[in-house]
Amino acid sequence: AGCEKEPSSYMWIYILLGNMLRGIGETPITPLGISYLDDFAKEEDVPVYVACLHTIAMLGPMFGFLLGSLCAKLYVDIGFVDLGSITITPQDSRWVGAWWLGFLIAGVTNFLAAVPFCFLPKSLKKPEETNNDKTSFDYSTVIMPCIFQSQLIYPFLSDFYTSLKKVLSNRMYFTLLCCSLLQFSSFIGFLTYKPKYMEQQYGQSTSKSNFLIGLTSLPPVSIGIFLGGLIMKKYKMSIIGATKFAFLMSFLAYTIALSHFFVGCENHVVAGMTVSYE
Repeated sequence: AGCEKEPSSYMWIYILLGNMLRGIGETPITPLGISYLDDFAKEEDVPVYVACLHTIAMLGPMFGFLLGSLCAKLYVDIGFVDLGSITITPQDSRWVGAWWLGFLIAGVTNFLAAVPFCFLPKSLKKPEETNNDKTSFDYSTVIMPCIFQSQLIYPFLSDFYTSLKKVLSNRMYFTLLCCSLLQFSSFIGFLTYKPKYMEQQYGQSTSKSNFLIGLTSLPPVSIGIFLGGLIMKKYKMSIIGATKFAFLMSFLAYTIALSHFFVGCENHVVAGMTVSYE
């Protein structure tokens, strides 16, 4: 009866809250960072700068997979038990790696990387070379007062609803949004389940699966993003030109991705399941 008792640990709540705080801290980087680049950089340089931003963002998961590969080789209770008494190896299905060590290292790294932001000025002067047709928006004048002054919450929400309705009524933006949702959904599923697939189909350890994915999947994406920014800058593509370019590259990518359906191994030979006992 004791073996049938369900686990009562609530440690997953701490992981949930930690990831929620991490997401809140990371969210402003992309929308506000891209808006800043679009407002303050020269028009022909914006694609390269945005490409650099996304390229660096892709390098993070790559190092994360490599770090996860290293942590998976270490036993989960490292520092608390005598490793000489551990009789199983990372190749054993009962092995549990030090998954918590990656959160600790990444948390300290994020904290150190956030320190320089404290020394940035509150407001930045806009260069005179910036095109006059670009409209800049000072988020601090609207968002910050709304956080600290309750009487401004309602006007802010009203303006936000109006802006959101106007943005979503843009057919091109809405189509791009739906396309991005589909792309990221497939990409996340690819990264989530491919390590397990490699473990089951190709007999690889968790550590080696993470290492191979971090080394083969993410660097090509980073290179592609950076090259795309350079190509857009060189040919000075308009919105229509960039749309055609994105459509062509996506079509080629999906065509090549179809080859995954033809890659795999036969099912494992298991007596009584895939083959008879005889």
